Amino acid sequence: MPTDVPTQTIANVPLLDLRRQYAGIREEIRNAIDEIADQQALVLGKVTAEFESDLADYCDCTHAIGCSSGTDALIMAMMAIDIQPGDEVILPSFTFFATAGCVHRMGAVPVFADIDPRTFNLDPADIEHRITPKTRAIVPVHLFGQCADMDAINRIACSHDLLVLEDAAQAIGATRNGRPACSMGWMGALSFYPTKNLGAFGDAGAVLCRDDALADRLRKLRVHGSGHTYYHDEVGGNFRIDALQSAVLKVKLQYLEKWHDARRANAAYYDERFAEVEQIVTPFIDAGNKSIYNQYVVRVKDRDAVKEKLGEHGVGSGIYYPLGLHLQKCFGYRGGKVGDLPHTESAQAEVLALPVYPELTEPERERVADVLIDVVD
Repeated sequence: MPTDVPTQTIANVPLLDLRRQYAGIREEIRNAIDEIADQQALVLGKVTAEFESDLADYCDCTHAIGCSSGTDALIMAMMAIDIQPGDEVILPSFTFFATAGCVHRMGAVPVFADIDPRTFNLDPADIEHRITPKTRAIVPVHLFGQCADMDAINRIACSHDLLVLEDAAQAIGATRNGRPACSMGWMGALSFYPTKNLGAFGDAGAVLCRDDALADRLRKLRVHGSGHTYYHDEVGGNFRIDALQSAVLKVKLQYLEKWHDARRANAAYYDERFAEVEQIVTPFIDAGNKSIYNQYVVRVKDRDAVKEKLGEHGVGSGIYYPLGLHLQKCFGYRGGKVGDLPHTESAQAEVLALPVYPELTEPERERVADVLIDVVD
C-alpha cells in the first residue's frame, strides 16, 4: 500500500469529536443543568415528563418511557412482554452485544440469524427456518442508522404469532416508508449513549410504545415494579433516568434533524468520492429508507491494514463489529461455529466506519476521502 499521502493540510481527523457539538449549544446545556441543580429534583420529575412527551411525538409513538441506558431499555421491554426462561428470541448476530446479552439475562435463548449483506440488517429470509414452537419474539436491529425490513419482519411475526421489539439504539429519527424507528413494532428501544446521534451526558435510554397499559407497566418496572408507591405489583428494577440526562436530551432533541441532515450531507460526499473506487463498497440504503448515518460504514479488503494506514495519517476509523455474537465465547453454549452465518462473518472482516459527525468540516472530509482512496489503491 502507498504511504506517501500528503499530511500537511489537515493533521488529524478523529472518528468522533463530541466537544464540537457541545461548543455550539454550551449555554443552553449549562442553563438546563443549572436549573436542575437549583431545583434539586434529580430523578425523573417534570423535565423527564417533558422530554418523554417530546420524544414520543418525534418518534410518532404515544408513550416514551425514559430509563437508565439502552441496555436497560431492552431489559424493561423484554420484562414487559413477559419473556420467560427457555423462550427463544431471534436476533441478528451482527450487532452490539446488548441485544443478545439482554435475552440471555432474561433466561431466554438468543437465536442468531444472518444479515442482508447490503444493509447489515437482519435478513427476513433467514428468520423463517429459525422459528420453532419455543420462539417468542424477533428483535430486529436498525444497524448503523437505517431501518431493517420491518414490513417483511412483521409479516413473518404475524403469521407465527410472535412479538417484534425494535432495537433502535443507533436509529432515532431513521424512517422506513415514512414511518419512524420505534413505531413499527410492539415496542422500540433507544440508547442515548454519548456517541449516538442523540447522546446524553452519560448513560440513558428509552422505551417507546403506543399501548397505554404497556406504558403503565413499563413505568412501574423502571421503579422496582411500584411507581414510587411502596406497593409492588411485581419485581422490577432500578431503571430510572436521571433528570440531568432528561434536561440535556430535551435541549439536544431540538437540533437532531439538523444534525441528521449534516450527517447525510457528509455521507453523500463520501458516496460520490468513492463511487468509482472498486476497492471501497459504500453503504447501501434500502428503498424506502432514510438513514441517519449513526455510522458511515464501508467495506474494504485487508480492513485491519487499511485501518492501520488511516491511523498513521491521522484519520480516525472504527470497527463495528469484529466478531459476530454467534462466535463469542460467552455464547459458546449455543454451539455456533465458523461458517454458520456467512454474511455476518464476511461483514465482521470487512467493515470500517469513517468520520461522519455533523461538525466535520469540508477539508476534513476531503482529507478522509483522499487518504482512504490512496491507501486502498
